[in-house]
Formats: sequence, C-alpha cells, structure tokens
Amino acid sequence: MRVLSLLITTSLLSAMSAISAPTPNALSLERHRATRDMFEHLVNIPTVFGRGKVPTLATYLAEQYQAAGFPPADVQVLPYDSTDSVTKVTEHTAALIVHWRAPGKARGKPIMLMGHMDVVEAKREDSTTDPFVLTERDEYYYGRGTIDMKDGIVGITQAIFDLEAAGFKPTRDIIVFFTGDEETNGIGADKGATEWKKYLDVEYGLNADGGGGGFFPDGRPASFLMQTAEKTFAGYTLTVRNRGGHSSKPRKDNAIYSLAHAIEKIEGHRFEPMLSETTRAYFAERQKQEKGALGDAMRTWLANPGDGAAADVIEADESEVGLTRTRCVPTRLFAGHADNALPQLATAMINCRIFPGIDPNDVQKDLTEIVADPEVTVSRNDNYTASLASPLRPDVLSAFAKAVHTLHPGAPISPEMSTGASDARPFRVAGIPIYGANGAWLMVPVDFRAHGKDERLPVKALDDNVAHWKILLKELAGK
Repeated sequence: MRVLSLLITTSLLSAMSAISAPTPNALSLERHRATRDMFEHLVNIPTVFGRGKVPTLATYLAEQYQAAGFPPADVQVLPYDSTDSVTKVTEHTAALIVHWRAPGKARGKPIMLMGHMDVVEAKREDSTTDPFVLTERDEYYYGRGTIDMKDGIVGITQAIFDLEAAGFKPTRDIIVFFTGDEETNGIGADKGATEWKKYLDVEYGLNADGGGGGFFPDGRPASFLMQTAEKTFAGYTLTVRNRGGHSSKPRKDNAIYSLAHAIEKIEGHRFEPMLSETTRAYFAERQKQEKGALGDAMRTWLANPGDGAAADVIEADESEVGLTRTRCVPTRLFAGHADNALPQLATAMINCRIFPGIDPNDVQKDLTEIVADPEVTVSRNDNYTASLASPLRPDVLSAFAKAVHTLHPGAPISPEMSTGASDARPFRVAGIPIYGANGAWLMVPVDFRAHGKDERLPVKALDDNVAHWKILLKELAGK
C-alpha cells in the first residue's frame, strides 16, 4: 500500500545541485519495449482478492526468470491461503522467491528485493479506462497497479534481467520476494519473516512498495523519499451493551449516546508527540523549506520535543498529519436493531496508526483511559505487534542518493516514516531492516491516485525505475 509523502524537502544526503526536470528515458528502445510488454502483462492480470489470479501472475514471473537463465531450483512459487479479515473468505494465493547467487564466496549476507503482486479492486464504471487493461495515453500508463505497485515488480525484474544479460556478477546473493496479499492481510510477509526465513535469511531488504519521488508540472522536483519506518496498523472496537426497551420510553442510559460520547473523547485527545531518528531527520530537512508559522513550529519542536503545542501546529497541516504521534480515528459504526427500539448494542471501529516502537496493547489501555466509561468496552481486533524503524544505514542511503541523482540531478532526498502499512513490518519486527527504495516518480499532486480513479504512471517513470534499480544493485551488490 504505497503512500508517497511527496513534500518539498532539501537533500539529506548531499548538497543540492542545479534543479532539473526528469532526464530522457534511461532505457534503449528495445529495453523500453520489453519493460512495457511485461508491465502490460502484469496490469492485465486482475490480482484482486477474490479473483484467484495472483498464482497466475506468480507463475508468469517464474517462467520469465527461468527464461532469463535462472535455474528452476532457484525460482519458487509458494502457494498459501489468505483470509479476508472482514468477510472471512479464504483465497488461495502465492508468493514468488527467486535466488540470484553470487559466484564464489559472497562478501556478505544476501539482500532481499521485495514487493507485492496483489492490487485493490477497481470498477470499470469508476474509471475512464478499463482498470485491468493497460492503456497508454498522453505519455501515461493507466491501469490498476501502475503505481501500487506493479511498477516496482517490473522495475526490480527488468533491472535484474538487464544486469544478468550484461554479465553483471553480484558480490552477494540477491533474493527476490514478491507476496500475494499485502492489500488484505499480509500473511505472505508474515510467513516470509517466520516460516520461510530459511529462504530469506538476509541482511536487509529493499522494498519497492515504498520510496519514490515527484515532480511539479514545471519540472521542479518535489522530493524523493526513502521509507525507513512505518506506523503500526491496529484496530480496536468500542462496544456498549444495554437492556434496550421501547423507543417511546427513552432513558438516559442509551447505548448510542454512550458510544457517541466515547468517540467524542477520542476525537479531542492528542497522544504524546514523539521524534525518531527518521522523523527528526525528515523535519530537520523539511523546516528549511518552511519560512512561515509551520516552519516556526517545526523549528520549535525540533529544539524542544516536549513542546506539544508546536507539534499540534505541525499535525494540523494536511501534508504533515500523522507524522508527530500516534493517531486514532473512528472508521465504522453499528448500532440498534429496530427503528422503534432503544439500542441494545452499539459499536465503533477505531483504526489507529501507532508510532513505531509503541505496543498496540498500551494503546488499548490508553483508549480505555481516554473513554473513561465502564459501560464502554475497548477490545483489540488483531494481534499485530509494534512496527520498528530501520536504522539510517549510510551504505543504503548513499546508494539511493546515487540512483536518484544519476537520473534526476539535484532532486531533494529525505528519509520518511510512512503513515500507511506495508509488508516491511514483520521483517522489521524480526530484526531485518527494510528500506522503501523504489525509483518511480509522479507529477504532483495530480497523480496521487493509488487505490483511486484512473490510477496512472508516467511512461518515462517506468523506464527510469528500471534504471534506478540497476544502479541500486550495482552499488550495493557489485562492489
């Protein structure tokens, strides 16, 4: 679930050089056609939960890797079941693992390249093109998954094919890991970090479902971001039960009233603001571009992380919301059983995005204290553990900066904490750092369409993404 916080920042990693528009296509015409053909094949497979098409896509990719010369023993399609948490429907899906072995003695543990093959549903009547037929129009590719995230699957795969065909020999093993249910339950990632650890015993991972960049319509770069942390997704339910009765005889103890008052308290609560290595670095760069009240609040908060008022100003800005603390919000309501009866049951789903390192069980306790009503029960809806941040590794940051600046000289770069969730979480929890390092870019803000109408990617951005991954692999597995 790629979430791009494409904001105007300055470079964390190197001094800013002259700003320029995106460079010409970085691939030859032949490689452009091969990349486009694979992209079309992937987008045209509707890998939506419930359609059972992920194994088809995984098999196709496995065949492509074998055709490129990878031994069948190093290309595995792993079937598994995924159950939708809402409908409780179970579907057969699959993951793909490809092992590119370094000749001779490897100079370090393997690097994992990861992403997900599934996409969210899209209806034909909601879009100007068929979401599951790749359409090239006005220098854009249209279709579901063009930015979330089949561009990353193609970027990684075509980069490997190009390097292998050119005789590149990695100095450490490279392991590709594509899952089949990130958009629903993330069971594939959980298995990857536990049951399939024997295949994925890596030093760190590069996630194509994170990172990326943006350009303004006049060609100025907005920023390129590397995701080094993400918030923990956790769901809670507020439940109020009541003896009910006839609606013509209302009483003070109404389940809906009690629930509404509880939600109101959550709305007014502000969790304690927090800074991490990632968010401190992010805001240290971000504040340089903000000269007004928002910039003043950033500078004040960086100087004094205990200044909750300054953090509140930052949090009130739509572009920065969710970056200073844990946030909880109601997303679903249910109450009553008849129009003429007092409600006997009222519930609310509370979705929390929790700052890395905070135990979701502690947030449950916080919500209980915030509500402060014995009639309202706060329960957890999942068993997710706290997401952890990845350290800002100089080698990974440097490689990302080189890839970005080779293709887009002077583009600002910064680490980021994603407010969304991805397959990175279980690996970070297991002690494997993950870095969202994709290189595709969008035009901002008009291309923010992941999960929405007319999802699209600039044609040139896909070619640039292949070139981006080639540079990353040369830097991290070629020296």
